[in-house]
Amino acid sequence: MIKAVFSVFLVLVAVSSTFGKYIPKTGKRIPQTLSRGWGDQLIWAQTYEEGLYWSRSRNKPLMVLFHLEDCPHSQALKKVVSEDNEIQRTLDEDFIVLNLVYETTDKHLSPDGQYVPRIIFVDPTMTVRADITGRYGNRMYAYEPSDLKLLLANMKKAKKLLKSEL
Repeated sequence: MIKAVFSVFLVLVAVSSTFGKYIPKTGKRIPQTLSRGWGDQLIWAQTYEEGLYWSRSRNKPLMVLFHLEDCPHSQALKKVVSEDNEIQRTLDEDFIVLNLVYETTDKHLSPDGQYVPRIIFVDPTMTVRADITGRYGNRMYAYEPSDLKLLLANMKKAKKLLKSEL
């Protein structure tokens, strides 16, 4: 009887662990303060220049995420992005990531204005991918929590363009 209960317990633990948060292949990492809650298991670039360097040297696209800590739209997007395992896995394996709470001096990162949240993709040749946009005409690089599938599709597009153009 005890063996049967123990076996059921082990099966439940195994099944429930598959529904947990994303853990990188290299194992659980110490959360970085640079994540600001967007993905504690990701390795984040500290500056835009560092992100460009890593992007070029590792041949991965850079995803730049502009947000504000006290913005309700940024907070809502952060919650769904940080909880989505597929997005976290894709970011960890295929992207260099940078989140900024301030604007950069590079005006290419604000082609249609400075607003948050805004997500811009930059390829390893340091070209801002202005062609990878969200669904809004007046805020072309804005995403909302309901746009998660579009964001994932755009991430795959950035990855695909990288392979086909380089």
